[in-house]
Amino acid sequence: MASNEKVIRDSHLKTTIMHRKFYFNICLSLCFVLSSLQAYSQQLSSAVKQFVSVNADTIALVHATIIDGTGGPAKNDQAIVIIKGKITKTGNAKNITIPAAAKILDCTGKTIIPGMVMMHEHLFYGESLPPYYLGIEMPISFPRLYLAGGATTIRTTGSVEPQTDLNIKKAIDKGQMAGPDIDVTGPYIERELLPIPEVQFIKSPEEAAEEVTYWIARGCTSFKVYMDITKDDLKAVVTLAHQRHLKVTGHLCSLTYREAAELGIDNLEHGFIPSSDFVAGKKENVCAFGSVTPSLKNLDVNSAAMKDLMKFLIEKKVTITSTLPVFEPNTGREMVPGGGDPALAPQIKEAVEKNYNAAGNDSSDAALFKKEMAWEKQFVEMGGKLMAGVDPTGAGRTIPGYADRHVLELLVEAGFSLPMAVKICSLNAAEYLGRDKEIGSIEEGKRADLVLIDGDIQKDIHAVRNTEIVFKNGVGYDSKKLFDSVKGMVGLY
Repeated sequence: MASNEKVIRDSHLKTTIMHRKFYFNICLSLCFVLSSLQAYSQQLSSAVKQFVSVNADTIALVHATIIDGTGGPAKNDQAIVIIKGKITKTGNAKNITIPAAAKILDCTGKTIIPGMVMMHEHLFYGESLPPYYLGIEMPISFPRLYLAGGATTIRTTGSVEPQTDLNIKKAIDKGQMAGPDIDVTGPYIERELLPIPEVQFIKSPEEAAEEVTYWIARGCTSFKVYMDITKDDLKAVVTLAHQRHLKVTGHLCSLTYREAAELGIDNLEHGFIPSSDFVAGKKENVCAFGSVTPSLKNLDVNSAAMKDLMKFLIEKKVTITSTLPVFEPNTGREMVPGGGDPALAPQIKEAVEKNYNAAGNDSSDAALFKKEMAWEKQFVEMGGKLMAGVDPTGAGRTIPGYADRHVLELLVEAGFSLPMAVKICSLNAAEYLGRDKEIGSIEEGKRADLVLIDGDIQKDIHAVRNTEIVFKNGVGYDSKKLFDSVKGMVGLY
């Protein structure tokens, strides 16, 4: 009898769990639908309207080359019809009937890609002022820069002022500020290792849990653990976040990638460059800060141990975020990757130039950068899920917007096909966020988040720097106006 009762209880429990998941998914879908309707019907303030170049009930983009974000090949001479912020028709321009009331844009010689969904962004600018490293909030310049560069959705992936990030998100959602949709990540969950004054350091798993609970209640929708945490810290964070159907990512050091994957982390940042899995004699829960990079420089690009780690991460369904632009300045390339020099405040630009000229060119850094590119491609070829972001921190030379579109150049350089590079920067991330029914690709029924580029990026990938109009919810924003509006601001506000 006891055995039968247990079977009945287990059956009821399973049914209850299934029902809860079912209703949660319905509620989530309804929230996205309502959010889209609200976004389309919102009243844009004059502060936003100054950047709008296209705003009509019905819009037709005709004779464009489209790379739709699904990974499929580019299609020439295509048309997209947008009605009330939604894509209603796509296909060959010769076969689509354009509504009589449509505002028509001739896109001959131009390329359209999905609005980029970028997954390692911040709303603060990193500045080194020894002995400290400062994260200075950029509430005016950064939202505009992201949108100007084609990023229509971003995840902040670690906040130094989460309350500011939440307020910026709210202002954008209300049409009071120009900027992308924002998935606001909570503050860095970190014990006291690095001299970053803005970080509130934790001392125990209980404090980590308190921090997660506090910021969930205030609207944060993802969390990030940082370089100095313990296994118990991560377990506490993952448990709480997953209970609320939220995800956890990490830029690790004290924990290896394998340890974090075992504990249920969803995402790992910066490709494989922070991986401490290959540090000889690494102690548990201890960040071997100066040993990680040398261990990777000594690792063969085709290392069996690295491939075994990749296989394990794929089995555990851990997504990797590529952040190539933040590592590129160490290789002696462009001073500001993607050409974002004009955005820097004069005194900041002077400091950046001084540091750039003094740094020289470390060939081992350049070799590791190329190795990282190869590892990311290997991971995808093995079946791993890759997303991308820019991380505007490091040496202060990675500038939002400029660096976001530059990611496509770097992924193509890494050996990815152009359609796959676009997918990494759009649909892959949308799927991770659970928003792929709404954004991430150019498909009928989805939100009209699009990037119109002047040029054929199949023939010249560097044409991605020619963003012309960025559509968000079917409203077209003038990329140049957005960029020009924040010239000389980065580093100040």
